[in-house]
Amino acid sequence: MKLIELVKKIRSKNAGPFLLTIDIFFSNKKRFIKVLKNLTKSKISFLYQIPKKQIDIYPIHNLNIIKITIPRPTIQGSTKDRDLHGASFGIILEELTIL
Repeated sequence: MKLIELVKKIRSKNAGPFLLTIDIFFSNKKRFIKVLKNLTKSKISFLYQIPKKQIDIYPIHNLNIIKITIPRPTIQGSTKDRDLHGASFGIILEELTIL
């Protein structure tokens, strides 16, 4: 099953000029727990091509939300920045297979 089939919404945004945060919202606790057990730093590292030590995963149990913080590929606003607001990075997670 793809992650997008289990979630209510996935969004990404800036967390300052050097970091991005990806928020994954769930409509129920069962799906939240299932994804939380399967979403690893190794999988995120592979998808985004960044070292595991640069990834933080924050589950918010009472809201059924998972927050992921990763470094921006370029500094926000630099000449190589193609997404000033960081809004397109969450889409990469949508096709992640969840067992």
